[in-house]
Amino acid sequence: MTEQFTETLKQASEPTWTKAVEHRFVSELYTGTIPDKVMAFYLVQDHRFLDSFLSLLGAAMASADTLDARLRFGRFAGTVSGEENTYFLRAFESLGVTPEDRAATPDAEPTIGFQSIMREAAETRSYAAVLSVLNVAEGLYYDWASRAPKPLPKNFVHAEWITLHDNLEFLQFVAFLRDELDRVGPAVPEISRDFFLRAVSLELDFFNAVYEEGNAPDRP
Repeated sequence: MTEQFTETLKQASEPTWTKAVEHRFVSELYTGTIPDKVMAFYLVQDHRFLDSFLSLLGAAMASADTLDARLRFGRFAGTVSGEENTYFLRAFESLGVTPEDRAATPDAEPTIGFQSIMREAAETRSYAAVLSVLNVAEGLYYDWASRAPKPLPKNFVHAEWITLHDNLEFLQFVAFLRDELDRVGPAVPEISRDFFLRAVSLELDFFNAVYEEGNAPDRP
């Protein structure tokens, strides 16, 4: 049986993919022990992806070759704009992060990198390039979220960040992304591999930056 294209990309990204999925941030998220200022820094940075991410989803809708795919991307954009954005705002309030605090927090280098690769993928007008970044951004998060032990942390800031990335709807979307890249990626393997591997590297860099720039007591 021929190995799926997305699986070959994931294998090519190792050990970086596994280092991200098993990162200290993920382990402490499971137990609800991430220091508040570190979690706040992480969420401020992650929320800054929203604009570029929605542009990436827009590019996915524009470059997709089927109506069904466009509908799937449209529905997911609605979830990100609604439920997920609402979580961010509730979490900021709970952590005492004001709009002024958010504005005063500089972008971490991986944040700049992620914004850049999302815009770059969108500007290629390549469905495969867009899918490659989306498969990492969503697939890697489902990978770690689906491993979370039960019960989840009591604090909703930690628990809901896990459940936002470990639920049936999200699982189905991740499977859709994988199937689409398996379908179109083999025609442009170099483009797909380039965007996929760079995105995985940025994921690990982003988790590292949470502790390095979020002022954790010690580095991971």
